[in-house]
Amino acid sequence: MVSIATVTSKTKPAVRRRGERQGRLAFWLLVPAALAVFGVILYPLLRTVFISLFEVQSAVAIETPFVGLANYVQALTDGGFWSAMGRTTYFTIVSTGLELIFGLAVAWLLNAKLRMRWLFRALVVLPWAIPTIVNAALWKGIYNSQYGALNAVLSQLGIIDSYQVWLADPFTALNLVIVADAWKTTPLVAFFLLAGLTAIPNELYEASRMDRAGWFRTFFSVTLPLLVPSIALVLVLRTVEAFKVFDIIYAMTRGGPANGTQTISYFTYVTAFSEQNYGLGSAISVIIVLAILALSAIYLRMLRRSEMSLL
Repeated sequence: MVSIATVTSKTKPAVRRRGERQGRLAFWLLVPAALAVFGVILYPLLRTVFISLFEVQSAVAIETPFVGLANYVQALTDGGFWSAMGRTTYFTIVSTGLELIFGLAVAWLLNAKLRMRWLFRALVVLPWAIPTIVNAALWKGIYNSQYGALNAVLSQLGIIDSYQVWLADPFTALNLVIVADAWKTTPLVAFFLLAGLTAIPNELYEASRMDRAGWFRTFFSVTLPLLVPSIALVLVLRTVEAFKVFDIIYAMTRGGPANGTQTISYFTYVTAFSEQNYGLGSAISVIIVLAILALSAIYLRMLRRSEMSLL
């Protein structure tokens, strides 16, 4: 017993030193990642907040007077800002709603026991794999007023008498951009929901069949409640992405016609780079970040409540 205690007392310092060395190694291995996060995310954010407090009217401005919160006041009292925010809210609600509805339908089909199911899953992911610029060019071709497929199909069906300039009306253009965005991102939503569907135990469906529950009752009493965490996660991710949408707007409409598709991100781009008002553009960017953080906090709270209700 004495010899065992002696060996133990001798090995404890060695184990402690080994643990300290491993801790230092882990720390130094994390330093590059921490520096990368600071350089890519934190520093630009802090720099944006700093610039928003000054009047910077040019990229090579010599004098940049400190204006405090004046840029924030100007942004929040600008009618163009609130118009862009309203269009962004509409874009976010409609696009996220479409993606959730069609994504759930696609996920349900992909979860069915079909032959060559792997092939259907591979085909479904293709729209999401297409780059946004290519997707925008594809849909601009479909909406083209002279040779677009949309005009050709509707004309053949007798729905329209003559070819329409679909992207000439502000509200119509906004909705058509939403369709293009939803077409690309619905597969991603579908696979998120498919993961949730495959996690539901088959025993619950068997019990539902034994109770002679129909499809409608099974969906709302078994499937949907257990999909709430997956749906909440999708809502968080897609709401954030839709709220800051820029690329498809830039590629399809440049914010037109008559600013009808100018979302808040595109409005920020025009303010900062076209008008070269970097101080105001930075202030708007900070407001967008705060709005996204608020939305994310709300959704995460909903997700936590839904998870607690399932316990």
